[in-house]
Amino acid sequence: MFKLTVAQVDKVLFKGEVHQVTCPGTGGDVTILSHHAPLVAPLRAGELRIVDAGGVVTQIPLADGVLEVGGNEATVLL
Repeated sequence: MFKLTVAQVDKVLFKGEVHQVTCPGTGGDVTILSHHAPLVAPLRAGELRIVDAGGVVTQIPLADGVLEVGGNEATVLL
């Protein structure tokens, strides 16, 4: 499990503990699990796919953004 925050300039779309998140990276999809190596990556249009501890899947559409991973936390800025 790791902390995930998905935010726009004016609001937070998702914040919580998750099992994994899959993001549409510009070089292909990227799946982040707990204790992932530090990473900063641009994102392309597509959907974030978030899986929480109970296996519930949440999908958030995005036009573009940035993914930052470090310290067992991930942040997606849209």
